[in-house]
Amino acid sequence: MQKIVIITGASSGIGYATARLLAQSGCTVYALARRLEKMQPLKQYGVYPIAADVTEQQQLESAVNTVLQRNGRIDVLFNNAGYGSFGAIEDVPIAEAQSQFGVNLFGLARITKLVLPQMRKQHSGLIINTSSMGGKMYSPLGGWYHATKYALEGFSDCLRYEVQPFGIRVCIIEPGNIDSAWNPIMLQNVRRQSGKGAYANQVDQLDHLMHHIGKYSPPQVVAETVRRAVFAKHPKTRYLVGKNAKLFVFARAALPDRLYDRALRLLSRGKQPMD
Repeated sequence: MQKIVIITGASSGIGYATARLLAQSGCTVYALARRLEKMQPLKQYGVYPIAADVTEQQQLESAVNTVLQRNGRIDVLFNNAGYGSFGAIEDVPIAEAQSQFGVNLFGLARITKLVLPQMRKQHSGLIINTSSMGGKMYSPLGGWYHATKYALEGFSDCLRYEVQPFGIRVCIIEPGNIDSAWNPIMLQNVRRQSGKGAYANQVDQLDHLMHHIGKYSPPQVVAETVRRAVFAKHPKTRYLVGKNAKLFVFARAALPDRLYDRALRLLSRGKQPMD
């Protein structure tokens, strides 16, 4: 049976690459994002673009209703919409912190709640949530971003437990360093928030860290991981994928808090942790 897939945040990066790959793999794909024009090239692969902001309930309801009217079912929801707005916790306005939670967690929860009744009715479905290696570790000046991803990890675990009796599966994608628009946008935001003042030196260190961390994995790496989960008989609960993901998550789990802090500071200054 052809799988009916909804993907949020599909106008660029991971979402765009995944929409294209799943369509090429025989899925019927509905790509959601605010910037409809960015998704127009996906039409050549058979993808159906829909303009929808995950923070707007009516837009999400309309998108889900469109999919159900056309297909009568929803097999996969890939919650990929999200962004990273870095800055010192002291500097970032609470309104910006709320906005990041609004997209990264509550927007995801909105569309999840909309698809669950249909998935329960058909007694099947897969929900894939894009978290991050940042849901298992932390980096300089990322307090609010990491808070959203830590929250998403717990949300996904509870959701998985709740919906399993209805034949619905939940898994988490935890990307590492991916070559996408996320990185330059994050660095632009952190300079706007904390580029001057008490935390300016830490902004410079973060910039250094991001530019010298090594090569980044292409979004296709994550897209291929999502495809494996979509077609797996028993998908994993978590997929840690991409450059540095396993390294940083392992380091965070293995090192005591203060030693991990020290390692981050040394890396940010361009030194090896054992110097």
